[in-house]
Amino acid sequence: MSNESSADKHFKYLISCFRARVKMYIQVEPVLDYLTFLPAEVKEQIQSTATTTGNIRAVELLLSTLERGVWPPGWARLFVEALQRAGNPLAARYMNPDLTDLPSPSFENNHDECLQLLNLLQPTLVDKLLVRDVLDKCLEVELLTVEDRNRIAAAENNGNEAGVRELLRRIVQKENWFSAFLTVLRQTENEALAQDLTGSASDSSTENENSSQEDGPEELLLLATDQPSPEKDGWDTENNSVESSFMDSSVVSESDTSLAEGSVNCLDESLGHNSNMGSDSGSMGSDSDEEKAAERVFPEPELNLRPYQMEVAQPALEGKNVIICLPTGSGKTRVAVYIAKDHLDKKKKASELGKVMVLVNKVPLVEQLFRKEFQPFLKKWYNITRLSGDTQLKISFPKFVKSYDVIISTAQILENSLLNSEKGEDDGVQLSDFSLIIIDECHHTNKEAVYNNIMRRYLKQKLKNDKLKKENKPVIPLPQILGLTASPGVGGATKQAKAEEHILKICANLDAFTIKTVKENIGQLKDQIKEPCKKFVIADDTREDPFKDRLLEIMTTIQTFCQMSPMSDFGTQPYEQWAIQMEKKAAREGNRKDRLCAEHLRKYNEALQINDTIRMIDAYNHLETFYNDEKEKKMAVLEDDSDNDDGCDEDEKDEKKPLKLNDTDTFLMSLFFDNKNMLKKLAENPEYENEKLTKLRNTIMEQYTRTAGTARGIIFTKTRQSAYALSQWITENDKFAEVGVKAHHLIGAGHSSEFKPMTQNEQKEVISKFRTGKINLLIATTVAEEGLDIKECNIVIRYGLVTNEIAMVQARGRARADESTYVLVAHSGSGVVERETVNDFREQMMYKAIDSVQNMKPAEYAHKILELQMQSIMEKKMKIKRSIAKQYKENPSLISFLCKNCSVLACTGDYIHVIEKMHHVNMTPEFKKLYLVRENKALQKKFADYQTNGEIICKTCGQAWGTMMVHKGLDLPCLKIKNFVVFFKSNATKKQYKQWVELPITFPALDYSEYCLFSDED
Repeated sequence: MSNESSADKHFKYLISCFRARVKMYIQVEPVLDYLTFLPAEVKEQIQSTATTTGNIRAVELLLSTLERGVWPPGWARLFVEALQRAGNPLAARYMNPDLTDLPSPSFENNHDECLQLLNLLQPTLVDKLLVRDVLDKCLEVELLTVEDRNRIAAAENNGNEAGVRELLRRIVQKENWFSAFLTVLRQTENEALAQDLTGSASDSSTENENSSQEDGPEELLLLATDQPSPEKDGWDTENNSVESSFMDSSVVSESDTSLAEGSVNCLDESLGHNSNMGSDSGSMGSDSDEEKAAERVFPEPELNLRPYQMEVAQPALEGKNVIICLPTGSGKTRVAVYIAKDHLDKKKKASELGKVMVLVNKVPLVEQLFRKEFQPFLKKWYNITRLSGDTQLKISFPKFVKSYDVIISTAQILENSLLNSEKGEDDGVQLSDFSLIIIDECHHTNKEAVYNNIMRRYLKQKLKNDKLKKENKPVIPLPQILGLTASPGVGGATKQAKAEEHILKICANLDAFTIKTVKENIGQLKDQIKEPCKKFVIADDTREDPFKDRLLEIMTTIQTFCQMSPMSDFGTQPYEQWAIQMEKKAAREGNRKDRLCAEHLRKYNEALQINDTIRMIDAYNHLETFYNDEKEKKMAVLEDDSDNDDGCDEDEKDEKKPLKLNDTDTFLMSLFFDNKNMLKKLAENPEYENEKLTKLRNTIMEQYTRTAGTARGIIFTKTRQSAYALSQWITENDKFAEVGVKAHHLIGAGHSSEFKPMTQNEQKEVISKFRTGKINLLIATTVAEEGLDIKECNIVIRYGLVTNEIAMVQARGRARADESTYVLVAHSGSGVVERETVNDFREQMMYKAIDSVQNMKPAEYAHKILELQMQSIMEKKMKIKRSIAKQYKENPSLISFLCKNCSVLACTGDYIHVIEKMHHVNMTPEFKKLYLVRENKALQKKFADYQTNGEIICKTCGQAWGTMMVHKGLDLPCLKIKNFVVFFKSNATKKQYKQWVELPITFPALDYSEYCLFSDED
């Protein structure tokens, strides 16, 4: 130590002085990157400590190492710079050798108070904050470094709660973190959480009566945490009262101050209890002072209904089953929250068990209803939870039903638990476990929808109860039912009587006493709901389109080759249906030529539809992807066959390859590849751009130019592919960026489409960015039509998409901002305008039908409802009987599976076994000789107990048969029934099926121990 300079000794003294505080403000791993004077083995030891025992221990080791060692000149300055560059500015202030910017004692005290407040309220933040909402904004305001952000995102993979904890742990190491975090919460629409951290800005106590609004508790906290040093801005003299005001509200103070009481209340409410913690802590104030303090800190949002909302809620408040029909944006969910609270309050008062089940039909709605509606308004009095398909809590569904007062869930989780209870597989739940069931978007309670499956159980039990009453026996209690909808629709009715019958069916399925709409307060409702201006933008359908012309020539050539003459026009839905039917018919007949031609014609027809909707290059890419895939499969077959041709040299094998192709394959492949360059050249020519796209561009440019940066819009389109392509088109066009357009696509999470879906986390992230303005134009499929809490829009565009009157009402309801616009963009000859006009007519018919049902005599209404309920139950019974009757009693060996393309026999039914009641596999060595395995680009999903690998294809023709999967260490070929023709030996018939469940035969479950013997491994 004799060679050590006095400056180094002084710096090590600083470390010893401030060690306890500094180690809380350092993230050690990024700091190590900049400490070039430390030996590699020392860094490695510190990093290992961080990994095994945590960041604090690693920082302690770093500081001890710096104190004990002798380092090169200038190491102290390097250490301070490393702290600053690694995003640890607060630690850098303590370690600055010249002490010019050392935090004051008051700053330290205020920081500690805010830290303790955050720790106290951490359960609330972990429970209510969505980490993805705030991550980017925290990075933007330098609350986080890029490394912080990445670590938090990695932690989020273990759940949102883990991500929030990591976020809170890192932000408190930054300077002025409290005020910056409050700002982030407000900017990301987490105002309630900001209030939880600060208290209400309105203070009714006499000491603040004459102060300005800027001096509320929230601003006191901001002042207290934002002062960098005692010398600046006269902090010691002028703002001493501010500091003492904040200090008096310390959460660790012995006196029961308003801030402390509010903090405890907030923590307690986040746990779902209504405790009086803090009321016995020795406050010297009067009772009235305590009451005032309780009123002014962390006020619960008031749950008040407007007169028109109270009007529709009244029958439900009386305990009756009711459907509430209110337009989008008028507060249906708020009415449901009010009814739920009133219901639970009455149950509590009567000392009865009250339990509310809120059912939704989309996963994103679970979190939305929980965070935006039920949790904020009910948390003070009742325990609330949410469950959906993307949370593991659903495993313990019966347990959560017992533990909580309000459960928000996807309907399928309840249906699964009811089924489990019926089968005796586990405890499950009963409908009688609930006292109120709220069904969101209840117009889906029809046919075989999950809502209707749940309600059929209700109706059966209701009929049983009627019988039990007559026999003077105890009945099974049933919950009250509340349905919510913006538009029940008319079910495709063309006549008023049919529309009324549809409304009655919905009422019957929900066992509704009535369907309620606003009558007395209709004027107030119209003031609340902003009706958008409706426009039609019609594109000229007579544009020159040489790309389309060339596609038509190719399709005509194919039709001539296979001698087919469809009655429908090219590029239409009827043509697609014709192609599908021809493909199925040819597969059953073993006519490979016609089947291949029909399949390829269908792909060209899809390209025509894409060309009509989006860009020519998107249509070209669709065809190129298909043909490249076909070529790859054929070459995989040829190469495998040629490998078996012993004694042939490479030239001979190359000569034989073309001969292996079927004549029809050769014709179809050559036809595309001969035209490929010309098609691509035409597709890339902007001169022939889709006129509908031009109209769409003009509409977007006009709206976003007129609203000068405040525009928010949604484009609804038919397919995932068109949503993605439109998003790309807008992003790649600089003209859109010039007027402030920031676009992104939003598509469904299901795997029914060939196009890659969005994950639920990706959906949440896009909606979050749309809410905060980072995205201001969504291009969405119907996933965004119903229910999703998407910010008020200036413009809603339906791009060539018209379905039914329900979708029209839902989409139009997204345009809620002042002077908003609802635009329909379509081709002149598409018939879209006519269908929209029909939907307008059906909407009027719907309201007329609702009015007619509301005015029915009670006896007539009750009779019709009972009749329809009995009909629904009997139809379900008959369907089950028919399904059972269709099941084959014979051995599965009486059916065979033929390749749908070349009709080669793949296997018989007795070699098929089932995994987890859904995956159909064939493990025999004989079957293995019939297929090849190639890389599967489309399916890269992993599941709990198995994973998908390559795609299996027919060795004879290259037709896809299914995928390889790994199950408990076994490689298994998993078959997709849509790729086969099923031959029934008993009556010599052939059929095709889309799904295995449609095949009326049951296969045995896979015996794992038996099939281990087929494994190649020892």
